[in-house]
Amino acid sequence: MTERVNILGVKVDAVTMAQAVECVTKLISADKSSMVATANAEMLLNATHDAELKAILNAASLVVPDGAGTVWAARHLGKFMPERVAGFDLVQELMKISPRNDWKIFLFGAAPGIADKAKLKAEELYPGIKIVGTRNGYFKPEDEPEIVARIKFSRADILLAALGVPKQEKWLAAHKDELKIPVSIGVGGTFDVMAGVVKRAPLWMQRARLEWLFRAMLQPSRAGRLIALPKFVWQVHKQRTADNQ
Repeated sequence: MTERVNILGVKVDAVTMAQAVECVTKLISADKSSMVATANAEMLLNATHDAELKAILNAASLVVPDGAGTVWAARHLGKFMPERVAGFDLVQELMKISPRNDWKIFLFGAAPGIADKAKLKAEELYPGIKIVGTRNGYFKPEDEPEIVARIKFSRADILLAALGVPKQEKWLAAHKDELKIPVSIGVGGTFDVMAGVVKRAPLWMQRARLEWLFRAMLQPSRAGRLIALPKFVWQVHKQRTADNQ
């Protein structure tokens, strides 16, 4: 068992990338319906005023520290957090080893055509990978039974859902037992990056923990969301003060 760090009421696993991959591998072998969450600062802040999201995250089998802000928060609270485990990178690591493990993967979410492009990219990067289905993230409530049936029929080992936070986490939690997929992961904008629709920050910016700034520069519509960062810092500082009293 890994150590879990309480950040604003959400328990985040203090894992390395290698440990996260090992954990997912064990969850798939267990053949139960498990959920993996990728917690960045924005998600953790959302959970402070969304009780349903917080409960879902704390019930997840694995919550990885997706984002420099999450790693900073744990360390600011005086806790051990070895490294950032970005959701995009975790997906790539799982895809890389999926052929030799004979895992089947289903891609669900993003705009029409994006999951299909991500599938082609995965097949190019990881020869032998089994992407057993794709479905875009545009649907009405009456479409859900058909979507659930299609995913269930695929007998996938991993379901990657790119519906955005918190929709993807809430959708997966609502349908987890019905889907009977060993591991479900909310992956945000992963398909967009794989499809080449959205660029990822240069490696030097990732290493400098400036990926959030790159996204804001590339997508001005996201700039408003940066307001969440100082709020997150303030909330974490308040938690540290309370913990030390």
